[in-house]
Amino acid sequence: MTSAVSLHAVRSAQSTAIALTIAGSEATGGAGAQADLKTFQELGVFGIANLTCIVSFDPQDNWNHRFVPVDQQVISEQLEATTAAYGPEALDTVKIGMLGSPATIATVESALAERQFANVVLDPVLICKGQEPGHALDTDQALKAKILPLATFVTPNHFEAESLSGLSITTLEELKAAAVRIHALSGAAVLAKGGVRLEGPDAVDVYYDGGTLEVLSAPKVGEVAVSGAGCSLAAAITAELAKGAAPLEAAKTAKAFVTAGIEARVSSNAPFDALWQGGAR
Repeated sequence: MTSAVSLHAVRSAQSTAIALTIAGSEATGGAGAQADLKTFQELGVFGIANLTCIVSFDPQDNWNHRFVPVDQQVISEQLEATTAAYGPEALDTVKIGMLGSPATIATVESALAERQFANVVLDPVLICKGQEPGHALDTDQALKAKILPLATFVTPNHFEAESLSGLSITTLEELKAAAVRIHALSGAAVLAKGGVRLEGPDAVDVYYDGGTLEVLSAPKVGEVAVSGAGCSLAAAITAELAKGAAPLEAAKTAKAFVTAGIEARVSSNAPFDALWQGGAR
Protein backbone atom coordinates (compact mmCIF):
# COMPACT_ATOMS: atom_id res chain seq x y z
CA MET A 1 0.00 0.00 0.00
CA THR A 2 1.31 3.46 -0.89
CA SER A 3 2.03 5.47 2.23
CA ALA A 4 0.85 9.03 2.87
CA VAL A 5 4.50 10.09 2.90
CA SER A 6 5.19 8.64 -0.55
CA LEU A 7 2.00 10.20 -1.93
CA HIS A 8 3.16 13.58 -0.64
CA ALA A 9 6.53 13.01 -2.29
CA VAL A 10 4.88 12.27 -5.63
CA ARG A 11 2.74 15.40 -5.38
CA SER A 12 5.74 17.50 -4.40
CA ALA A 13 7.62 16.27 -7.46
CA GLN A 14 4.91 17.42 -9.81
CA SER A 15 5.74 20.51 -11.84
CA THR A 16 2.20 21.74 -12.52
CA ALA A 17 2.16 25.52 -12.43
CA ILE A 18 -0.46 27.17 -10.21
CA ALA A 19 -2.10 30.57 -10.58
CA LEU A 20 -4.67 32.50 -8.55
CA THR A 21 -7.26 34.91 -9.88
CA ILE A 22 -8.86 37.42 -7.53
CA ALA A 23 -11.87 38.53 -9.52
CA GLY A 24 -15.61 38.76 -9.86
CA SER A 25 -18.01 36.08 -11.02
CA GLU A 26 -19.80 36.84 -14.31
CA ALA A 27 -22.96 34.75 -14.44
CA THR A 28 -23.09 34.05 -18.20
CA GLY A 29 -19.59 32.55 -18.09
CA GLY A 30 -18.09 34.86 -20.68
CA ALA A 31 -15.83 36.94 -18.48
CA GLY A 32 -14.49 37.32 -14.95
CA ALA A 33 -13.25 34.42 -12.87
CA GLN A 34 -15.00 31.92 -15.14
CA ALA A 35 -12.97 33.10 -18.14
CA ASP A 36 -9.80 33.14 -16.06
CA LEU A 37 -10.18 29.54 -14.89
CA LYS A 38 -10.94 28.29 -18.41
CA THR A 39 -7.87 30.12 -19.71
CA PHE A 40 -5.64 28.68 -16.99
CA GLN A 41 -6.89 25.17 -17.77
CA GLU A 42 -6.36 25.54 -21.52
CA LEU A 43 -2.78 26.67 -20.94
CA GLY A 44 -1.94 23.84 -18.57
CA VAL A 45 -2.08 25.74 -15.29
CA PHE A 46 -3.93 24.72 -12.12
CA GLY A 47 -6.31 27.59 -11.49
CA ILE A 48 -7.70 28.97 -8.25
CA ALA A 49 -10.40 31.66 -7.99
CA ASN A 50 -11.09 33.88 -4.99
CA LEU A 51 -14.28 35.84 -5.69
CA THR A 52 -14.72 39.54 -4.96
CA CYS A 53 -18.20 40.21 -6.34
CA ILE A 54 -21.06 38.71 -8.32
CA VAL A 55 -22.04 40.35 -11.60
CA SER A 56 -25.18 39.25 -13.43
CA PHE A 57 -26.46 41.08 -16.49
CA ASP A 58 -30.12 42.10 -16.37
CA PRO A 59 -31.95 40.91 -19.52
CA GLN A 60 -34.95 43.01 -18.47
CA ASP A 61 -32.87 46.22 -18.41
CA ASN A 62 -30.85 46.29 -21.62
CA TRP A 63 -28.40 43.73 -20.19
CA ASN A 64 -26.93 46.25 -17.76
CA HIS A 65 -24.84 45.02 -14.84
CA ARG A 66 -26.26 43.94 -11.51
CA PHE A 67 -23.38 44.16 -9.05
CA VAL A 68 -23.25 42.50 -5.62
CA PRO A 69 -20.02 42.67 -3.57
CA VAL A 70 -18.77 39.68 -1.62
CA ASP A 71 -18.52 40.32 2.13
CA GLN A 72 -15.03 41.47 3.16
CA GLN A 73 -14.68 38.71 5.74
CA VAL A 74 -15.44 36.13 3.07
CA ILE A 75 -12.84 37.63 0.74
CA SER A 76 -10.27 37.58 3.54
CA GLU A 77 -11.09 33.96 4.36
CA GLN A 78 -10.71 32.92 0.73
CA LEU A 79 -7.30 34.57 0.54
CA GLU A 80 -6.28 33.08 3.88
CA ALA A 81 -7.23 29.56 2.79
CA THR A 82 -5.54 29.85 -0.59
CA THR A 83 -2.24 31.21 0.68
CA ALA A 84 -2.16 28.68 3.52
CA ALA A 85 -2.80 25.78 1.15
CA TYR A 86 -0.14 26.80 -1.36
CA GLY A 87 3.14 28.21 -0.14
CA PRO A 88 5.08 30.83 -2.09
CA GLU A 89 7.24 28.16 -3.70
CA ALA A 90 4.10 26.71 -5.35
CA LEU A 91 1.92 29.80 -5.82
CA ASP A 92 3.77 32.97 -6.75
CA THR A 93 1.55 34.31 -9.53
CA VAL A 94 -1.77 36.11 -9.19
CA LYS A 95 -4.13 37.92 -11.52
CA ILE A 96 -6.25 40.80 -10.21
CA GLY A 97 -9.55 41.37 -11.99
CA MET A 98 -12.66 43.23 -10.85
CA LEU A 99 -12.43 44.32 -7.22
CA GLY A 100 -15.41 46.63 -7.25
CA SER A 101 -15.09 48.69 -4.07
CA PRO A 102 -12.51 50.59 -2.02
CA ALA A 103 -13.07 48.14 0.85
CA THR A 104 -12.26 45.14 -1.34
CA ILE A 105 -9.23 46.95 -2.74
CA ALA A 106 -7.92 47.49 0.80
CA THR A 107 -8.49 43.83 1.67
CA VAL A 108 -6.65 42.63 -1.43
CA GLU A 109 -3.87 45.18 -0.96
CA SER A 110 -3.15 43.75 2.49
CA ALA A 111 -3.06 40.19 1.17
CA LEU A 112 -0.72 41.11 -1.69
CA ALA A 113 1.61 43.05 0.56
CA GLU A 114 1.75 40.22 3.10
CA ARG A 115 2.41 37.47 0.56
CA GLN A 116 4.58 39.45 -1.91
CA PHE A 117 3.79 37.46 -5.05
CA ALA A 118 6.54 37.40 -7.68
CA ASN A 119 4.03 38.05 -10.49
CA VAL A 120 1.02 40.32 -9.99
CA VAL A 121 -0.94 40.79 -13.22
CA LEU A 122 -3.44 43.64 -12.95
CA ASP A 123 -6.36 43.85 -15.34
CA PRO A 124 -7.39 47.33 -14.19
CA VAL A 125 -11.18 47.15 -14.32
CA LEU A 126 -12.04 50.79 -13.66
CA ILE A 127 -15.76 50.84 -14.40
CA CYS A 128 -18.66 48.62 -13.42
CA LYS A 129 -21.96 49.82 -14.85
CA GLY A 130 -23.86 48.52 -11.85
CA GLN A 131 -22.21 51.00 -9.49
CA GLU A 132 -23.20 54.52 -8.59
CA PRO A 133 -20.94 57.10 -10.31
CA GLY A 134 -19.46 58.42 -7.05
CA HIS A 135 -18.71 54.93 -5.77
CA ALA A 136 -17.17 53.98 -9.11
CA LEU A 137 -14.88 57.02 -8.96
CA ASP A 138 -13.78 56.16 -5.42
CA THR A 139 -13.04 52.62 -6.57
CA ASP A 140 -11.00 53.82 -9.53
CA GLN A 141 -8.93 56.14 -7.37
CA ALA A 142 -8.31 53.45 -4.75
CA LEU A 143 -7.24 50.96 -7.44
CA LYS A 144 -4.71 53.41 -8.84
CA ALA A 145 -3.37 54.31 -5.39
CA LYS A 146 -3.25 50.88 -3.73
CA ILE A 147 -3.10 48.08 -6.34
CA LEU A 148 -1.32 49.64 -9.32
CA PRO A 149 1.94 50.16 -7.37
CA LEU A 150 1.98 46.44 -6.44
CA ALA A 151 1.52 45.20 -10.01
CA THR A 152 4.34 43.67 -12.04
CA PHE A 153 2.29 43.53 -15.27
CA VAL A 154 -0.67 45.74 -16.25
CA THR A 155 -3.10 45.11 -19.13
CA PRO A 156 -5.27 48.21 -19.64
CA ASN A 157 -7.80 48.33 -22.45
CA HIS A 158 -8.27 51.49 -24.52
CA PHE A 159 -10.45 53.28 -21.96
CA GLU A 160 -8.30 52.18 -19.02
CA ALA A 161 -5.10 53.22 -20.80
CA GLU A 162 -6.56 56.69 -21.33
CA SER A 163 -7.63 56.89 -17.70
CA LEU A 164 -4.34 55.66 -16.24
CA SER A 165 -2.11 57.70 -18.55
CA GLY A 166 -4.22 60.85 -18.75
CA LEU A 167 -3.75 60.82 -22.53
CA SER A 168 -6.24 60.74 -25.38
CA ILE A 169 -5.58 57.70 -27.57
CA THR A 170 -6.68 57.71 -31.20
CA THR A 171 -3.50 56.51 -32.92
CA LEU A 172 -0.84 53.86 -32.47
CA GLU A 173 1.73 56.49 -31.51
CA GLU A 174 -0.56 57.76 -28.75
CA LEU A 175 -1.06 54.18 -27.54
CA LYS A 176 2.73 53.81 -27.36
CA ALA A 177 2.98 57.03 -25.36
CA ALA A 178 0.30 55.80 -22.97
CA ALA A 179 2.12 52.51 -22.41
CA VAL A 180 5.32 54.38 -21.60
CA ARG A 181 3.53 56.68 -19.16
CA ILE A 182 1.73 53.84 -17.39
CA HIS A 183 5.04 52.05 -16.94
CA ALA A 184 6.52 55.22 -15.46
CA LEU A 185 3.61 55.44 -13.01
CA SER A 186 3.64 51.79 -11.97
CA GLY A 187 7.07 50.34 -12.70
CA ALA A 188 5.24 47.37 -14.23
CA ALA A 189 5.44 45.83 -17.66
CA VAL A 190 2.49 47.14 -19.68
CA LEU A 191 0.40 45.71 -22.49
CA ALA A 192 -1.81 48.61 -23.58
CA LYS A 193 -4.61 47.28 -25.75
CA GLY A 194 -5.86 49.13 -28.79
CA GLY A 195 -8.00 46.21 -29.91
CA VAL A 196 -10.79 47.22 -32.27
CA ARG A 197 -10.82 50.79 -30.94
CA LEU A 198 -8.11 52.12 -33.24
CA GLU A 199 -8.66 52.51 -36.97
CA GLY A 200 -7.04 50.09 -39.37
CA PRO A 201 -7.27 46.42 -40.35
CA ASP A 202 -5.30 45.14 -37.36
CA ALA A 203 -5.96 44.88 -33.64
CA VAL A 204 -2.82 46.40 -32.14
CA ASP A 205 -1.49 46.26 -28.59
CA VAL A 206 1.68 47.90 -27.26
CA TYR A 207 4.08 46.16 -24.90
CA TYR A 208 6.53 48.24 -22.87
CA ASP A 209 8.66 47.24 -19.89
CA GLY A 210 11.01 50.18 -19.53
CA GLY A 211 13.49 48.83 -22.06
CA THR A 212 11.59 47.06 -24.81
CA LEU A 213 8.73 48.59 -26.75
CA GLU A 214 7.01 46.23 -29.17
CA VAL A 215 3.77 46.38 -31.12
CA LEU A 216 1.76 43.14 -31.15
CA SER A 217 -0.59 42.99 -34.10
CA ALA A 218 -3.17 40.59 -35.51
CA PRO A 219 -5.92 41.08 -38.10
CA LYS A 220 -9.16 42.30 -36.56
CA VAL A 221 -11.91 39.71 -36.21
CA GLY A 222 -14.94 41.93 -36.66
CA GLU A 223 -15.29 45.48 -35.39
CA VAL A 224 -17.07 44.79 -32.08
CA ALA A 225 -15.41 43.90 -28.79
CA VAL A 226 -16.05 40.37 -27.53
CA SER A 227 -16.91 39.61 -23.90
CA GLY A 228 -14.06 38.04 -21.97
CA ALA A 229 -11.28 39.08 -24.32
CA GLY A 230 -9.59 41.35 -21.79
CA CYS A 231 -10.02 38.91 -18.92
CA SER A 232 -8.67 36.04 -21.00
CA LEU A 233 -5.69 38.06 -22.25
CA ALA A 234 -4.61 38.95 -18.72
CA ALA A 235 -5.29 35.39 -17.56
CA ALA A 236 -3.21 33.96 -20.40
CA ILE A 237 -0.32 36.26 -19.45
CA THR A 238 -0.75 35.11 -15.85
CA ALA A 239 -0.65 31.45 -16.87
CA GLU A 240 2.46 31.89 -18.97
CA LEU A 241 4.27 33.80 -16.21
CA ALA A 242 3.32 31.04 -13.76
CA LYS A 243 5.01 28.56 -16.11
CA GLY A 244 8.17 30.67 -16.16
CA ALA A 245 7.81 32.63 -19.40
CA ALA A 246 9.40 36.06 -19.79
CA PRO A 247 6.87 38.93 -19.80
CA LEU A 248 7.14 39.73 -23.53
CA GLU A 249 6.83 36.07 -24.51
CA ALA A 250 3.83 35.74 -22.19
CA ALA A 251 2.22 38.72 -23.94
CA LYS A 252 2.79 37.23 -27.39
CA THR A 253 1.33 33.88 -26.38
CA ALA A 254 -1.67 35.62 -24.82
CA LYS A 255 -2.28 37.69 -27.95
CA ALA A 256 -2.38 34.58 -30.13
CA PHE A 257 -4.58 32.76 -27.61
CA VAL A 258 -7.14 35.56 -27.50
CA THR A 259 -7.18 36.05 -31.28
CA ALA A 260 -8.03 32.36 -31.72
CA GLY A 261 -10.68 32.64 -29.02
CA ILE A 262 -12.32 35.61 -30.72
CA GLU A 263 -12.39 33.73 -34.02
CA ALA A 264 -14.19 30.85 -32.26
CA ARG A 265 -16.54 33.14 -30.32
CA VAL A 266 -19.74 31.84 -28.70
CA SER A 267 -23.09 33.50 -29.41
CA SER A 268 -26.12 33.60 -27.12
CA ASN A 269 -29.32 35.56 -26.60
CA ALA A 270 -27.26 38.31 -24.99
CA PRO A 271 -26.37 41.25 -27.27
CA PHE A 272 -22.69 40.33 -27.23
CA ASP A 273 -20.58 37.32 -28.15
CA ALA A 274 -18.16 35.65 -25.74
CA LEU A 275 -14.61 34.54 -26.36
CA TRP A 276 -14.14 30.76 -26.45
CA GLN A 277 -10.98 29.81 -24.58
CA GLY A 278 -10.79 26.53 -26.51
CA GLY A 279 -10.40 28.33 -29.82
CA ALA A 280 -6.66 27.70 -30.00
CA ARG A 281 -7.06 23.91 -29.99
